[in-house]
Amino acid sequence: MTAQSGRERWAAAFAEAQAKGQVRDADFTTLSGLEVDPVYGPEDEEADERMERIGWPGEFPFTRGLYPSGYRGRPWTIRQFAGFGNAQQTNERYKMILAAGGGGLSVAFDMPTLMGRDSDDSRSLGEVGHCGVAIDSAADMDLLFSGIDLGAVTTSMTISGPAVPIFCMYLVAAERQGVEVATLNGTLQTDIFKEYIAQKEWLFPPGPHLRLIGDMMEYCSREIPAYKPLSVSGYHIREAGSTAVQELAFTLADGFGYVELGLSRGLDIERFAPGLSFFFDAHIDFFEEIAKFRAARRIWARWLRDRYGAKTTRAQSLRFHTQTAGVSLTAQQPYNNVVRTAIEALAAVLGGTNSLHTNAMDETLALPTEESAEIALRTQQVLAEETGVVNVADPLGGSWYVEALTDEIEAEASAILDRIEELGGGSARQHQIGPITSGILLGIEEGWFIAQIADSAFRYQTQLEKGDKKIVGVNVHAASITKPLEILRVSHEVEVEQCEALRIRKTARDNAAVDAALAEMIKVGRTDGNIIESMLAAARAEATLGEICNALRAEWGEYVEPARF
Repeated sequence: MTAQSGRERWAAAFAEAQAKGQVRDADFTTLSGLEVDPVYGPEDEEADERMERIGWPGEFPFTRGLYPSGYRGRPWTIRQFAGFGNAQQTNERYKMILAAGGGGLSVAFDMPTLMGRDSDDSRSLGEVGHCGVAIDSAADMDLLFSGIDLGAVTTSMTISGPAVPIFCMYLVAAERQGVEVATLNGTLQTDIFKEYIAQKEWLFPPGPHLRLIGDMMEYCSREIPAYKPLSVSGYHIREAGSTAVQELAFTLADGFGYVELGLSRGLDIERFAPGLSFFFDAHIDFFEEIAKFRAARRIWARWLRDRYGAKTTRAQSLRFHTQTAGVSLTAQQPYNNVVRTAIEALAAVLGGTNSLHTNAMDETLALPTEESAEIALRTQQVLAEETGVVNVADPLGGSWYVEALTDEIEAEASAILDRIEELGGGSARQHQIGPITSGILLGIEEGWFIAQIADSAFRYQTQLEKGDKKIVGVNVHAASITKPLEILRVSHEVEVEQCEALRIRKTARDNAAVDAALAEMIKVGRTDGNIIESMLAAARAEATLGEICNALRAEWGEYVEPARF
């Protein structure tokens, strides 16, 4: 490497971005009026042995970010996670978020929806609309986005078990708006591996779930190229009690498993890999989180290039959404949560997140009120507009501490990835589905992931009880004059009204058409054909989520986690 080769490459890429209008015309100075360069790095790259690992923004291995311009090109997408009650109530909250400056929507679904149950299912009693919005059919999806142009806003949907039928209902809602479906942009979580590992919201055994995911990857690669059908989620793994290193390793392993799934379908990695995005937790240990995000990009890029053969920057790039840590919020002294969320959000930004959700201070007690949701939104806007963090790409790059911590986290995560691969090494199925996928499935079946997370959670709880780790307002500085917060309560009337609307909808629809569409979906499901078109037809006929999922349950069976003691 010549002394200025890296800087020259970066300068050329930055100039190209400027020529294309991809760098904002804004004031990039400090409050005192000092000019700020778009990036900083060593004058003599050859004298810094770390440069091969660190690099420059926008170039492999992307330790310093995916784009040469950093946030000068475009700040992260402010994406607030919201959903409660019925579709009408959530639609009103979405319009409030967009009017207040939110850049994208992120849908939270209630528990019955997450489990593929209709609101009138006996197992849904008392849960309808309480932890998210109730969606029973495409008609609810129409109402959820009423007055919101799906062709103009990116939408993220946090759901995995019944993700594919929910996706079909979303496409039907876009069709009914007159939006060209091929132009849609957004993200669907879909990550079933993390459900078996951490969150437990599955429907079927792993095989059928992976078949549905593969069908959707094929469909989106062919029909909706900008849409990201998979958001590989480490967030729920971390919230279940893992360490930052475990979150990183388990999440990347899941991502590699989906790469192997795509390759097993004969898909072009240059086309489908950019459709994989990631969803990470931003916890309270500020520098550890920043290092985690930087290491994530580096490991992903190297594996995609060296192991899976991806040649383009788009296919090697790890794009990720971040949510501040719900598990770090406390019911005690809830105003402290505003501080925690701001620190966690800053870590995500300095780590180069592509989009961000900030939790509200009252989320440990209930769904956010409008006031607390606005404070959470304003937290991001203060970071973007007032702090100057958007002025420089990877402003902590080259920090001795940050770079050392990035290297250490990468090494620890790589060791765990090696262990996962070893788990599947003796399995005959690795030759059919890939070594990482085989290791993940064996780790799920044998309870290895659960045990790893449980051990980490136990160690941390023990440290809290001994006082070795501290939480302000809980085990230190507990005295307070804070008064109880007014919280949002979802009325039981929401459930009554949702069930009545569903009854009327079922009465008014063409039930013969629904039955025929469901029968055709099962017929396709018994072949190796792609099931998406037949599921879309069922959604257009107003088949409910429960009807679609129950038909597939009857065909494929339900997954029951093995008992462990």
